[in-house]
Order: sequence, then structure tokens, then C-alpha cells
Amino acid sequence: MTQAWSNMQAEPLAEDAWLLRFGETIDAGVNARVLAVAARLQAELVGVECVPAYASLLLRFDPARWLDDEAHFSARRLEDAIDAALRSSGMPETASRELTIPVCYGGEAGEDLDAVAAHARLSTEEVIARHTGVTYRVAMLGFAPGFPYLLGLDPALAMPRRSDPRTRVLAGSVAIGGQQTGIYPQELPGGWQLIGRTPLPLFDVAAELPSLFQAGDCVRFRAIDEHEYRRLRRLG
Repeated sequence: MTQAWSNMQAEPLAEDAWLLRFGETIDAGVNARVLAVAARLQAELVGVECVPAYASLLLRFDPARWLDDEAHFSARRLEDAIDAALRSSGMPETASRELTIPVCYGGEAGEDLDAVAAHARLSTEEVIARHTGVTYRVAMLGFAPGFPYLLGLDPALAMPRRSDPRTRVLAGSVAIGGQQTGIYPQELPGGWQLIGRTPLPLFDVAAELPSLFQAGDCVRFRAIDEHEYRRLRRLG
């Protein structure tokens, strides 16, 4: 491997898939590198699909595009193409969108807000202020289609998942799980701590881009009251 592959390991998952590993922990710097590599490879390599996670990157490809002189799949040719793509113009900053998500906090919309406040030894108002006071980055999508895992949570708000997961969490529920925050895009079972709910639709399978979120997006939350929640819900 050349310098372009430093701090990265590749392993085959299937005849048409590789996994590039960048680390083993949830780390903003590692995730930024994952997203940058994904952006570069997606732009430079025809027919390669990139699916980023916290510290790894799934590559899906057509083996028939990477054949040797005897018409066999050549891992070396794919490695060389990845290496050339990564070294072509340096590692770029990944372009990101900025999304503001309205959230109605507490009450029926956020059943665990009081528990999070007690765990953090803060008032519910301070929890809301801290949750809305930072910019998050979508590190990856997973668990369910369109579910964003967001990096940037104030450490004071970190709280373990519930010991008794719910069998039904409503779509749009904003939640905390460990050091992460996220939003349930559909009605799902789940064990994260529910602190609020957004009226925005997050996933539409019939849309050209089904998910509201993409990996690398910047996200901020905006607190709203129940009246505005209902108004936005009708518009959606």
C-alpha cells in the first residue's frame, strides 16, 4: 500500500464488496476522513458505490470492470485505481449542506427529557439549550433507512440507552443514545432516550432522494412549541 492508504485497511466482504477500515472508535476526526475518502472515490471511480459509517467505508463495485489480462477480477487493479483517486488532487474538504430541524421538546413528544435532565443534573431548559446550541454532523445513516447518527452532542447530555427498549417509537422522535443523538425516520422499536419530536418527514421512498439527510450534512436543532409543531405537521 502507498501513502494514500495510510491509516486505512481494506478487507473483502464479498466478490463485489470491500470494507475500508479507518479505526475502531467513534471519533469526529476519523469520521471526517471516511467522508472525505467517500467523496473522492465517488467522484473519481465510475461504477463504485460508497457507503460511509463511523470509522469504515463500504465499497460496492462490479468485478467485471476490474479484470486482468486473463479476464479475472484483479484486486490489484482496483487497489491501483483507488490509490490514484486518493492521490489525484489531495484530500478535499467534503461539501456539506446545512439543515435546521424544528423540534418540539418534552411532554408527549419527548417522554425521557426529564430523565435526561436528572441524569445530567441540569434543568430541562438547560438540556434543550445545550441540545440546540451546537452544530452536528451526520456521521452515517443506518439502523433504518434515513436514520441519521449525529456527532457533536454536548458530553453533559450523554446518557445510556434505556434498559427496557420501547416496541414503538413514533416517526420524527429525536433521541439520545450514549454520546450520539439521532432521529427516528419511521415508527420503529428503539431504546434511545426520547427528548422531542420533529414534524418534518425524514424519509420518502418515492422521492428522488428518499432520505432528508446525507452523510456529511451539518444539522442544527431549533426548539418549537406545540402550536408550531402542529402547523408544520399540516404543511408536511
